[in-house]
Amino acid sequence: MSLQKPLSQLARRASPTSILQLAAPSSTCLRTAHTPRSTRKRTMASVVPPVTQDATSSKGPTAIVFMNMGGPSTTGEVGDFLSRLFADADLIPLGRLQSYLGPLIAARRTGKIQKQYSAIGGGSPIRKWSEYQSSEMCKILDKLSPSTAPHKPYVAFRYAAPLTEEMYARLLADGFGNGKGGRAVAFTQYPQYSCSTTGSSLNELWKWRTRLEGKDAGPGTITWSVIDRWPVHTGLVEAFARNVEAQLATYPEERRKDVVLLFSAHSLPMSVVNRGDTYPAEVAATVYAVMQRLRFSNPYRLCWQSQVGPSAWLGAQTSDTVAAYVKQGQTDLVLIPIAFTSDHIETLYELDQEVIHEAGSPGVKRAESLNGSPVFIQALADIAAAHLQSGEACSRQMRLRCQGCKSERCLQSKAFFMREQMELGSVV
Repeated sequence: MSLQKPLSQLARRASPTSILQLAAPSSTCLRTAHTPRSTRKRTMASVVPPVTQDATSSKGPTAIVFMNMGGPSTTGEVGDFLSRLFADADLIPLGRLQSYLGPLIAARRTGKIQKQYSAIGGGSPIRKWSEYQSSEMCKILDKLSPSTAPHKPYVAFRYAAPLTEEMYARLLADGFGNGKGGRAVAFTQYPQYSCSTTGSSLNELWKWRTRLEGKDAGPGTITWSVIDRWPVHTGLVEAFARNVEAQLATYPEERRKDVVLLFSAHSLPMSVVNRGDTYPAEVAATVYAVMQRLRFSNPYRLCWQSQVGPSAWLGAQTSDTVAAYVKQGQTDLVLIPIAFTSDHIETLYELDQEVIHEAGSPGVKRAESLNGSPVFIQALADIAAAHLQSGEACSRQMRLRCQGCKSERCLQSKAFFMREQMELGSVV
């Protein structure tokens, strides 16, 4: 007997909790012939320029949405950026007074942060790099996965333009959804998953999907899947390792093997860590994979940066670590931004103009960020191609909630992606 009807009814009628239980890693692998929404209407977006199928594509077009924190492109955008950031309880939990404290903290910090952005050229380059990386990746992806081509690049930032709602409006204007169906992949640009970063972006995506296309999946709506983590992908590791090797080569050969490698990642509040967030473990996994690729050529440590406010954050802090080693006489240090995929204020100002400048030692340097690295962009394309081929809506890890999670938004967001798994045709 076909499983098509029972599964499709379950995806629409079951509670979020029951959907997550069905899809848990221990679930029995089920396959269904359920027809995706994107194929119910053969015309879908193909008659609406500029999203058109080419002669090589049987499943395209496909939207590839790069998700990231974002940053203000000008100093005039700093206030709005900080207001959104401190309003996000997923990233900076401030308790019941979030709606009051968030705007207050943002207003008090705006002037200081504007000066920092002025010092790095008047704005963040993260939008420029995100648009470049996504565009170049899609060119490669068209060749790797012709059946899902053409691949159209989009960028969705959590706290700065283009915001998630702006991206979604563009998708609809470009011919996705609105009764035409279509496939979209949310591709997080945080290689290591955290509920406060990727989780927050996915919650925001789910919110705008619900507002703009309706809560229940229906014919002609966009079918979503997500690449939610990729901490040890070989291409990512290779790109990081090459940048480390390039910086190590700037030291005299007799000192090179004693240079300490300091991997620096954005910290998290301990309240987030203690409820079971996987980010610290996944960052550590990336560090270890890079060191394996480097054959453990140098001593190394992992440290954490960008703490905000008086509450406890994951440490040791990057600035304290550098200061301590320099004081001990270890003045050859290479900082490696291991959780960032491009330059922004945390690298260009916090590391370059604060940590390194305050160290007062010419031996303290920073490895280049991934930015336009061809190795990295190829890795992005390889990751996306493998995801499209897998038929998965999300990873098995994402289906499992943190031990101490009490967020209803998180529950609903995860349930949404499991309903999308039904539309993609299987429960993996």
